[in-house]
Amino acid sequence: MQAIEQISINGEWVTPQGTERFDLFNPATGDVIGQVRLASEADALNAIAAAKAAFPGWSQTSRDERIAALIRMRDALEACQPALLQAIVEEYGAPASRANWMARYPVSVIEEAINALKAFEFESVVGQARVVMTPLGVAGLITPWNSDAGFICGKLAAALAAGCTAVVKPSEMSALQTHIVTQALHEAQLPPGVFNIVTGRGDVVGEVLSRHPDVAKISFTGSTATGKAILRNAAETFKRVTLELGGKSPTLILEDADLADAVPLAIQAGFMNSGQACIAGTRILVPASRKTECEAALAQAVAAVKSGDPRDPATEVGPMVSEKQWQRVQSYIRLGQQEGARLLAGGEGRAAGCERGWSVRPTLFSEVKNTMRIAREEIFGPVLSVIAYRDEAEAIAIANDTDYGLSALVLGGDPERARRVAGQITAGRVLVNTLAHEASAPFGGFKHSGIGREMGRWGLAAFMEPKSIVM
Repeated sequence: MQAIEQISINGEWVTPQGTERFDLFNPATGDVIGQVRLASEADALNAIAAAKAAFPGWSQTSRDERIAALIRMRDALEACQPALLQAIVEEYGAPASRANWMARYPVSVIEEAINALKAFEFESVVGQARVVMTPLGVAGLITPWNSDAGFICGKLAAALAAGCTAVVKPSEMSALQTHIVTQALHEAQLPPGVFNIVTGRGDVVGEVLSRHPDVAKISFTGSTATGKAILRNAAETFKRVTLELGGKSPTLILEDADLADAVPLAIQAGFMNSGQACIAGTRILVPASRKTECEAALAQAVAAVKSGDPRDPATEVGPMVSEKQWQRVQSYIRLGQQEGARLLAGGEGRAAGCERGWSVRPTLFSEVKNTMRIAREEIFGPVLSVIAYRDEAEAIAIANDTDYGLSALVLGGDPERARRVAGQITAGRVLVNTLAHEASAPFGGFKHSGIGREMGRWGLAAFMEPKSIVM
């Protein structure tokens, strides 16, 4: 059993002043595999002080100096991929195919930050003014458990590229992965205080970051409820805030779609990351004229999805990250039936062959109305709802009838028509006949899905403010 007893402040491994130990679990078995000692409010304050002291020097570094630091960071993360992959499978329960992608993703997001930094225009001339993009200061980076290393590295690389220093508060549930990432960042030999990683509870470390006057920026990925609390706290000191929150994303299957192509994409969109994804396409909108045909094809596809042991190469849906999350998914499956939805595939209980751990049965509901809770609330598990629509206008109306607006998928035979429909959906990202990820494009949401954008030049600009110098 692994014991993680240190955090990283000012370039050094430090024993937290906090004394609480948090158990780490293997989701495939439910066994305790480690413990992490959680940081206290005092640790968070020390990390903020270190980042504040490092900011004047780091903010004045040249583009080339920052690029060199990010290259060292990228190379260090590349070297730790085997260890990170093992931790992702053991601690998070990602299936092999997803875990491989998750272990490589930190390198990809750092590389994208490097490319964005190389092309970024820090200065421009507007009339008699020279406009200079100026780093904000200390950034508080709060990351979730569903892609720990990727979120830490993506947010940190963008902050450093912009000239900010950072305090990272990762999820305590991902401490094994965080420890490997932190070791790699030490290997990269970044200046002391430029990054600080403080693993602790959100209501302790996160609370300090969102309220402290020396933190100029918060970048948070997680639940909408927590995002609202951060926004309220940040208002007191006028922090700049980027929030990437929940979603209830629609997948629109248009009348002219070839189901042989559309159904696999719809299932992948709904079950990505074992359904534990804010962008998951959990509402599948189908034309009423093809409802029976669509439901049969979707039900057959869902029934064929293998859920269970993440170490089995055939597994497509891994276990939920925790018993609490498993119970949440089970409660929504029961709720769907109570609301009058019809179960087409899956249902309550563990996946076939799994007597332990937090595996789930991939589930598909039909006869779902968009007013039902299973169609409106983020379940964060592999539970999909089929909703029928009469015509294109109603399909767009249903897609937009949600508190969220993070992502959407449009599937159709006529690319121009599909693109036209995509343009009418209120979401920060709309995919058309693809699940491809464009790392250079801005990512973020409308409505309750968040504020601001990450990735590419938009992600760098989010850590800066323009300053006008007129002579």
